[in-house]
Amino acid sequence: MELSLAGRHALVCGGSAGIGRASALALAGLGAEVTVLARSPDRLADAVSDLRQAGAQAARSVVADLADRPALGRAIDTLLAAHGPVHVLVNNSGGPPSGPLVDATEADFLAALGPHLFAAHLLVQRCLPGMVAADFGRIINVISTSVREPIDGLGVSNTTRAAVAAWAKTLSRELPPGVTINNVLPGFTDTDRLVGLSAAISERTGQPVDAVRAAWVEAVPEGRIGRPDELGAVVAFLASPAAAYVRGTSLAVDGGRMRGL
Repeated sequence: MELSLAGRHALVCGGSAGIGRASALALAGLGAEVTVLARSPDRLADAVSDLRQAGAQAARSVVADLADRPALGRAIDTLLAAHGPVHVLVNNSGGPPSGPLVDATEADFLAALGPHLFAAHLLVQRCLPGMVAADFGRIINVISTSVREPIDGLGVSNTTRAAVAAWAKTLSRELPPGVTINNVLPGFTDTDRLVGLSAAISERTGQPVDAVRAAWVEAVPEGRIGRPDELGAVVAFLASPAAAYVRGTSLAVDGGRMRGL
């Protein structure tokens, strides 16, 4: 099975922590040159150090905010000019705040769509020419199982994630051969996002945080919360040559929690 990404350049958004960082490390382990993009210079510096130890051909960071598309576009143009084309693009961003959908405002939706859908579209447009020229491209979106089964209390996130899934499926019919796009759908994964979500649910319902997490675990046939590196491994597989015929899919990595086929 051909997994090597030697000679390929991967750009991982949200690459300083959580699933993004785990994905970057997994890509480095396959020999890719890795650029991690996030807002925190300090966390990015730590990530770059870990990437070099993991075997990345080269590792660097880009400080950028996915919510600021003009600045993001300039940062990516600079990256491409200095370091050549991106062959693997991982679109990944933290989810919007929790809360009832009925209370959401237009501004709430726009604030969520910006760093998820709009930023991902900008990045695809910037990176696609290099992928086409290389006859190799992998676009992987880290979204959520909520695209299939909406999650209570995450109305804006559910809506935004579904929009990204529909965007990706449409692109899968338009991208040229050799350039694929797929979605990874994390279930409950041990990240800062999950810590914040459990705290918000605890505050809203009065349940202890431990009880919130216990209820989540009870719903997972694997009997535990997932690890970021388990998501990263799936992202790396989808980026590899071995996944060349996987296109337009949404792959759940949730320990079997979802009930739908």
